[in-house]
Amino acid sequence: MVRQHVNPLSRFFQLPLELPAPAELFAEPDQPIHLDIGCARGRFLLELAQQQPAVNHLGVEIRRPLVSAAEADREALGLGNLRYLFCNANVSLEAWLAALPPGQLELVSVQFPDPWFKKKHHKRRVLQPALLLAIAAALAPGRRLFIQSDVLAVIEPMVALCEASGCFSRPAADARPWRADNPLPLPTERERYVLAQQLPVYRVLYERNEAPLPELQVLEQALEAADNPLDSAPSPA
Repeated sequence: MVRQHVNPLSRFFQLPLELPAPAELFAEPDQPIHLDIGCARGRFLLELAQQQPAVNHLGVEIRRPLVSAAEADREALGLGNLRYLFCNANVSLEAWLAALPPGQLELVSVQFPDPWFKKKHHKRRVLQPALLLAIAAALAPGRRLFIQSDVLAVIEPMVALCEASGCFSRPAADARPWRADNPLPLPTERERYVLAQQLPVYRVLYERNEAPLPELQVLEQALEAADNPLDSAPSPA
């Protein structure tokens, strides 16, 4: 499977979009919400929404053609508990999350995000500190954040960011450093492809704890330190 990258820092993708409220998106807007960030073509959510009609599923994706195709599939099936939206998650999701009724967000998933390996491209990663804080603020204690990737260099900074926030805890029974299985009832297309190649998938499930949100600057500094461990290491005596 070939990943079609776009640069989320380009001027076009930096324009904030006002995303519709749940009342404008779903037939039953008061149902719990599962937010999938970077849903790609959306086939995972299309199948999941049919399995879980009592949950509203929202997929957001930065590649507009994929969103258009996914929405066409959803409309063909007449699914009122599923929507796909085009946006840059790090630009447009924070306000939407902040406006949600308390306790409605049940699950956030970030699955197989685009890999940005070069140091100069780290700002293009999908899970930036401000977005993580917005997710943590919208999740009630006990609600879940699930991340997974087939690339260690992608998921390790995500884990470092979640851990540094102090807002998330792993279920006690989960294996460390990586959860052994997918807590969701369905795999994504990328997951199916990777497992078919007999390659590893790195997964972590988090639960929102009751810790207060840290300051954004503190979290940004923690991520910078995780990205540059030699720069932050103490000098030898």
